[in-house]
Amino acid sequence: MKADFDSVSIQRPELAASYLGLLASQPGRPLALFGPRRLGKTWFLDQDLTPAARERGWLPVYADLWLQRGAPLAAINHALEEALDDASVPAQSAGKLAKTPVPKLSALGVSVDLGAAPTRRKLPEAPELRFDALIQRLHAAAGRPVLLMLDEAQALAEGSAASAEALAGSLRAVLHKRRQQVYAVLTGSSPDALAQLLATAGAPMYHFAQVLNFPALGDEFLKALAEQYGRVHKGRKPLLDDLRQLFERLGHKPALMRDVVKSMSAEGETDVQRGFAKYLADERHVAGWRALIDTLGPLERGLARAVAAGLAPLGQDTRQQLGQLPGVEAAPTVGKVRAALERLRKLGVLTRSGAPQVEDPFLQAWLLGRPPV
Repeated sequence: MKADFDSVSIQRPELAASYLGLLASQPGRPLALFGPRRLGKTWFLDQDLTPAARERGWLPVYADLWLQRGAPLAAINHALEEALDDASVPAQSAGKLAKTPVPKLSALGVSVDLGAAPTRRKLPEAPELRFDALIQRLHAAAGRPVLLMLDEAQALAEGSAASAEALAGSLRAVLHKRRQQVYAVLTGSSPDALAQLLATAGAPMYHFAQVLNFPALGDEFLKALAEQYGRVHKGRKPLLDDLRQLFERLGHKPALMRDVVKSMSAEGETDVQRGFAKYLADERHVAGWRALIDTLGPLERGLARAVAAGLAPLGQDTRQQLGQLPGVEAAPTVGKVRAALERLRKLGVLTRSGAPQVEDPFLQAWLLGRPPV
């Protein structure tokens, strides 16, 4: 029996239908779905929301704003241009169009070359105007509403305050102007950036989008993993309660959970706690974590471990504990701890926004089992 745990997934058509129903009931007002990274938002957009939109008669267009983080509107326009190409020139017709001769008219024995058919004027060069024109042309070419799915929408708030405000203003203006032609869903993993974009009084998109927490997968996903394990190992499978506890520890991130269960299956291990401990001890994983942590200075290493343990990094007790580590000054100042936190964020050890947390749950668990220095 093939141990294909990567194919274990859960469809959520009811959730997709509810989101589309909300959009249809409030034209011009997008949905903003917030959830931590690797919670399954992108998979949901592709596997659930996209087919549901097609069934409803909408044209789904996906844009990853991290494709060009410094110019998110360029990433949006790129996705719309690709969709417009597909809507205007279907793939099966491209070859025929290329071979179509230039039309000619014969009158009184004289052949007159009519030239190419008239075309629309070029799209505007300015990104904001181009975005507006692309929405209108795509809707006209497809003959149906467009569902614009903007993944990692916190990129809209990056850059200078002035440029972010101008971009958000343009997005709001177009979505409102074209509200009968386009619906929009934004996803994001940064609460601070999304709050700056959507919940700051006076900001262009203040209360414009309806913000919803994207729900994590529940027991149905864990049961599917256990059933797959049972098919591979002839009825032997891990306990659901143990899987549930580990899934919560991993932040309800399905890809991480699959990795652990695959590792357990390779060992024939059904004890979840023991299987997770073996995963964390595997040198293939440890080598990467060690290489990352060992490049840090003593303060950063101690601070990463303190955050992993849930300690308040700026608290006096935490700073006193850090001051007892070899190579760290006695009770580092708040300023030094803040600077160290910022370095850890830039390295990807800690989440880039919000309260400091270790980005990778596996790294967090390994840090907790690692000596203080």
